[in-house]
Amino acid sequence: MAVDSRMDLLSERALLMRASLQKSQTITDNVVSILGSFDSRLSALETAMRPTQIRTHAIRKAHENIDRTLKAAEVILSQFDLTSETKVLKGPHEDLESYLDAIAQLRKIIRYFMSNKSFKSSDGVLNHANSLLAKAQSKLEEEFKQLLASYSKAVEPDRLFDGLPNSLRPSSDGDGGGKPHGGHHNDDAETAAYTLPILIPLRVLPLLHDLAQQMVQAGHQQQLLQIYRETRSFVLEESLRKLGVEKLSKEDVQRMQWEVLEAKIGNWIHFMRIAVKLLFAGERQVCDQIFRGFDSLSDQCFAEVTVSSVSMLLSFGDAIARSKRSPEKLFVLLDMYEIMRELHTEIETIFKGKACLEIRDSATGLTKRLAQTAQETFGDFEEAVEKDATKTAVLDGTVHPLTSYVINYVKFLFDYQTTLKQLFLEFGNGDDSNSQLASVTMRIMQALQNNLDGKSKQYKDPALTHLFLMNNIHYMVRSVRRSEAKDLLGDDWVQRHRRIVQQHANQYKRVAWTKILQCSSAQGLTSSGGGSLEGGNSSGVSRGLLKERFKMFNMQFDELHQRQSQWTVPDTELRESLRLAVAEVLLPAYRSFLKRFGPLVESGKNPQKYIKYTAEDLERLLGELFEGKSMNEPRR
Repeated sequence: MAVDSRMDLLSERALLMRASLQKSQTITDNVVSILGSFDSRLSALETAMRPTQIRTHAIRKAHENIDRTLKAAEVILSQFDLTSETKVLKGPHEDLESYLDAIAQLRKIIRYFMSNKSFKSSDGVLNHANSLLAKAQSKLEEEFKQLLASYSKAVEPDRLFDGLPNSLRPSSDGDGGGKPHGGHHNDDAETAAYTLPILIPLRVLPLLHDLAQQMVQAGHQQQLLQIYRETRSFVLEESLRKLGVEKLSKEDVQRMQWEVLEAKIGNWIHFMRIAVKLLFAGERQVCDQIFRGFDSLSDQCFAEVTVSSVSMLLSFGDAIARSKRSPEKLFVLLDMYEIMRELHTEIETIFKGKACLEIRDSATGLTKRLAQTAQETFGDFEEAVEKDATKTAVLDGTVHPLTSYVINYVKFLFDYQTTLKQLFLEFGNGDDSNSQLASVTMRIMQALQNNLDGKSKQYKDPALTHLFLMNNIHYMVRSVRRSEAKDLLGDDWVQRHRRIVQQHANQYKRVAWTKILQCSSAQGLTSSGGGSLEGGNSSGVSRGLLKERFKMFNMQFDELHQRQSQWTVPDTELRESLRLAVAEVLLPAYRSFLKRFGPLVESGKNPQKYIKYTAEDLERLLGELFEGKSMNEPRR
């Protein structure tokens, strides 16, 4: 029973399982059927969605392109936003800095469209931008021209004088002062401090520099050069004219009186110093600041601005150097040579660069011409002294004008000995400059002596010949001893010429007084019988011959006194020594003669007729010799 029960239970369960499996199969078939239906529907949906997917992808790509285009347009628009066409057209006068920024941005736009020519409108944009830039450049040029012109004014002389050292400034009495001549002034002039004038206000220079830089970048160097040259060259020339600079030709110089020409040369030396050290140096400073970063352009502008002014100055110096030579011109030639040498370093520095080469060469050429003319004038002077044929006679035998002229000339030369030595070094034959200067000086002195020897022969009185030579050579010796020439000529020259002075003094004394000394001699006073005068015994003496001897003495002395008191010995010491030398030979002889023979005459009739002078009278009258009295002037 139990087994049957289990069997029945299992059968029931098997039936249930079969029913469940059939039901599951039915469900599976249904699900498969449903899934098959979904598959066909999905395929149909996919087929239907494909065009939409394609349109969606195209829309997405279009959006991406639109984004990129918007960004590019934003960049382009941003270029135009930063530059205002109105600002460019308005000009830079009110706000130069913003204007320059606008131009820089405009150039940036042009570069952008030049590198992005694929844009359809790039050609139109470029044409418009370039047109705008050209207008901007034109306005920049006009602004540069107006700004430069408004601050370019001729410099008044007083402003230039204020830049000079005190020692070179004109004096308050209006005599022109401040014109040192000669080498002994050069050291002070070269080491003194100069203050450059402000030719253009410092605040304006950066603006002019920015404008010039824009013009250079735009390729407008020639327009820039022309504007700067026309404006500044006129200002420099006008400044020099106000100072007193004239443009004179060689013919103008030749027609001038020497005093007028000498004054103009003195002014020229002063003007050269002011022009180079102040005016041109200041202009160089302005030029360098405006054209900073463009050295060759700066040099060219400076050369073209200054060439006319430099020519105006150098042409006068050239006219002097080429004019007819004369002795008095030597010192001004040396003055001019000195200033050119003094300014040489400044000229080389200020007029630097290839563009200024011609100006530098002109200055160097003038320096050499002045040196050459000075040296030739020096040689002419030596020859002129030797051959001087002036008939100007010094009737009193004093120092001849030629002597004082030559000695003063030589003394002036020694004020220029540094310059002369420089000349000898540059144009000499290689000898030591000191020995060359000494040699030239000795030749001049010898030429003077030779000429004086010739002039002394004009005198009919040999005594006056020797007095004339004594006076003149003594003047030479004394002048040399008191000047720097002594160190150069040496003690031997001085001693040798002092002996010559003494020789002429002795010759004068012998020639002038020997004859009268014979009148105070006992020789020839004895009678024809040959009696002697020994012991003071007067026997054998011819009273008549004695009276004649006294009369002859008086007559000769009167004549000598009258003539020689008109003669002149200008040097006090020499005059006194010469009087003493005459007294030393005349007075002892006369005293002796008067003592021995005076009583014979005094014992006769009218002794005062024969014994006219005492020894004391003679001594007093000798003190009147060589005073240069007029013929009618009474004795003291």
